[in-house]
Amino acid sequence: MSQDLRSAFERAAQDAQQLPKRPSNDDLLALYALYKQATTGDVQGERPGGFDFVGAAKYDAWAAKKGTDPETAMREYVALVERLRG
Repeated sequence: MSQDLRSAFERAAQDAQQLPKRPSNDDLLALYALYKQATTGDVQGERPGGFDFVGAAKYDAWAAKKGTDPETAMREYVALVERLRG
């Protein structure tokens, strides 16, 4: 993994905290899933159940990225943050 990509990813993670407006729920889930896939890898643990709708949505979004390599997830994350910065 290139240092340039890692630096761009870290910068994007900081920028994501200071977006001009709140992203849609779909974009927030995409940011979460891509960040987790880039930093942790494939989803782990049990899917939250019961009334933990937010936890289940996050789990499902991350699980949808299963098999995506960390570099690809980082590139997609950086591109999404750039789009959201507008």
